[in-house]
Amino acid sequence: MKFEEFNLSSSLLDGLSAMGFTQPTPVQEQAIPIILEGKDIVASAQTGTGKTAAFLLPILDKISREEDSPHINTLVLVPTRELALQIDQQVEGFGYFVGVSSISVYGGGSGPAWDQQRKALESGADIIIATPGRLIAHLASGVVNFDHLQHLVLDEADRMLDMGFYEDLIKIVSHLPKNRQTLMFSATMPPRIRTLANKILINPEQISISISKPAEGILQQAYMVYDTQKLELLTYLLKHDSYNSILIFASTKDNVKKLEVVLRKNGITVKAFHSDLEQQDREQIMREFKSKKISTIIGTDILSRGIDVDGIDLVINYDAPPDPEDYIHRIGRTARATKTGTAITFVNEKDQQKFASIERLIGREIPKEVPPMDLGETPTYNPSAKSKPKFAGRRPPFRDQKGRRPPKKK
Repeated sequence: MKFEEFNLSSSLLDGLSAMGFTQPTPVQEQAIPIILEGKDIVASAQTGTGKTAAFLLPILDKISREEDSPHINTLVLVPTRELALQIDQQVEGFGYFVGVSSISVYGGGSGPAWDQQRKALESGADIIIATPGRLIAHLASGVVNFDHLQHLVLDEADRMLDMGFYEDLIKIVSHLPKNRQTLMFSATMPPRIRTLANKILINPEQISISISKPAEGILQQAYMVYDTQKLELLTYLLKHDSYNSILIFASTKDNVKKLEVVLRKNGITVKAFHSDLEQQDREQIMREFKSKKISTIIGTDILSRGIDVDGIDLVINYDAPPDPEDYIHRIGRTARATKTGTAITFVNEKDQQKFASIERLIGREIPKEVPPMDLGETPTYNPSAKSKPKFAGRRPPFRDQKGRRPPKKK
């Protein structure tokens, strides 16, 4: 199938050609005709499937065919500022050809950024891409008018619910006209997503794109290690292997910060990416990473979505991801399109059952590699064994060298 078969406007087709879009992805092929018909959609599709263009192209086509309007046409809600910026950049790319305006609305910026966002909301940019928290703040100021809104898009809806935005989403929807088209995209479809969809969508069409298989071009590996061995192994891999662009995922923001300090002391140039940084600092890190000025970034799962960087050739899960779907998102940062990449996961004795769930999800075993240097004794991979210590919650009884307990005190 070709984009011409959707009967998109000639200016939009010119933009697709100039930006290197050749043929639609499966989610685009399924979603675009339905959206052009004006129907609601609930779609299961992850980052990397082309879902952003799947909803942007038909919306841009509709806007380009209408007369200029001073009102907001489309609201796109996203979980993170990084994803907001990424979508805004795509709109800007097409905007050159179809004359559509947009702005990203997110927290963490300076005073001038707030003023710029407020003016755009007042004057009516065609497309607003916003994080829920910051949009709620603008709604409270009374400057936002959604009376003429035609499209609402919820992108990565499952992640927004994971981040606690349910009440904010419901509040935002209460400010929107009931006669609108609503498009919901989510990597997973747990019951609470179905509940939200039933609440805000009307007779939606269902689209499901398989998300359970990593790209074929990813070489997946795992090392069984104790937590005390992780840093030594990570340092060795970073110093001895020739990777040009590396993402390291840690479980918490504190771990990210500590890793940055220790790795820098070991002579490795890395930068930490986390929510405590000012927005301009985060944007600067991403610019340097995209331009290859820095080769390695450490972050939490905030990096697994909303980052669109070509040429990442290594992803390291310093901590095993908490959910099998998170594993798919993390390692999906490498081997984009037809490229190849490597994904390495460190698995301690407590996370083996989690890792077994990942293997069940992707339908195959991931090779357990022998560490390339002497770490001493490492855990044996046995996910069926209970990882809870025998004396969890209390100290084990003292015994002497012959295994005898001391006599009880009288």
